[in-house]
Amino acid sequence: MLYIQVNVLLTLIVMISPCCICYTGKSCFEVKTEADNNITEHPHDDKPRPHLCMVCDKGFTKKEGLNIHKLMHTGGKLCCCTHCGKRCANQYQLSRHMNVHSSKFKCTECGKCFTDTRALTVHRRIHSGEKPFECTVCSKRFTTSRKLVVHSRIHSGEKLYKCHECDKAFSQSTHLNIHMRVHTGDKPYKCHLCDKAFTVSEHLNSHMRVHTGDKPYKCYLCDKAFTVSGHLNIHIRMHTGDKPYKCHLCDKAFTVSGRLNNHMRVHTGDKPYKCLLCDKSFSRSVDLKMHISRVHTGDKPYKCSLCNKSFTQSGNLQKHEQHVHSNRRPHDCRYCGKLFKSGIDLKRHVRIHTGAKPYSCRHCSDHFRRPDQLKTHLLKSHNEGTWLTCDICLKKFSHSGNLKKHIRRHEGVKPYVCSECPKSFCTAAELKQHHPMHS
Repeated sequence: MLYIQVNVLLTLIVMISPCCICYTGKSCFEVKTEADNNITEHPHDDKPRPHLCMVCDKGFTKKEGLNIHKLMHTGGKLCCCTHCGKRCANQYQLSRHMNVHSSKFKCTECGKCFTDTRALTVHRRIHSGEKPFECTVCSKRFTTSRKLVVHSRIHSGEKLYKCHECDKAFSQSTHLNIHMRVHTGDKPYKCHLCDKAFTVSEHLNSHMRVHTGDKPYKCYLCDKAFTVSGHLNIHIRMHTGDKPYKCHLCDKAFTVSGRLNNHMRVHTGDKPYKCLLCDKSFSRSVDLKMHISRVHTGDKPYKCSLCNKSFTQSGNLQKHEQHVHSNRRPHDCRYCGKLFKSGIDLKRHVRIHTGAKPYSCRHCSDHFRRPDQLKTHLLKSHNEGTWLTCDICLKKFSHSGNLKKHIRRHEGVKPYVCSECPKSFCTAAELKQHHPMHS
């Protein structure tokens, strides 16, 4: 009798015990995919999840998992946490969740608590910077093997998960599930402190730190801290100089993929951000926001304390103060020793020495050192784009900045004031030419 009881107990332990190799905190039942009922996978592998919840579009590998999940929406019999009200499908999941409140698996760096040892070990890599899993194609490293598997699809181009509403496809099933909310309009994750709602829980968690001021992701090289781990990863590249996103058409490289995407539009000429108030379009969303603020609303909240100039963005005010009112030139050319106020000015100058012309015309074989030169070429040679016309004398300009300078001469506006004498000028270049008179 005792032998039978021991066997039953061992069987139960095997049934509920998670995989010791790849434990993720979920009960480790066998998962059979729709494509082949003989293939058995672990549930955290990024495999098809054909069983979709009709309420929130969450996908499951097995029907049993979906049935348990449905209880969350129907209010069925669930095990509730007495500390935070979280509902778990069974007593085993609740006992694991209670580890978060007991601080059994607590990070000593940021105080965050986890359900198990593995989750804590993976989390600690955020603080240590450890990335033990390396891509054999591009040498990029990752904190978990699953992230490496997902990343490898960038190189293979594999997109297994297709949306049945549109022609979009995804490399991860979770991305497809989130995408489905674009069609349904569902934003199930709501902030209880304001009226904002989100399609994914991670965005809500990040948003909550706006209210709490919490910045758990600290840089181990300086004293900066961040609300989102991704922002910390990008920041660390400033220390290492790593720019993994390279343009295949010119020599430029970027710290984040979004900047590479924006840069590629310089080569393609694509301008997907269209103003609803006029016929202008832009390659970046930030340029569209600036345009609406500057042209249609006229709002310029950032004012220079040294002259009467105002700006739509704080960054533009900082650039103005650096270029116009400061004589500091920390960037020097390694070819001729010339000094510059900004790194961008130095990069443009270096192209004179190297002969680099990264901006190419898609209509002919001409190349240019600067994007403004390409824009002027497209207008003059290929009649592409829109000329900007002065309302007073009908003179045409390819760039809004040149038109603004021209209009100042009509209006007699001289915003650039010399700090040594009462003289003022229409442009920063004229003020610069004037400065040597005082030296």
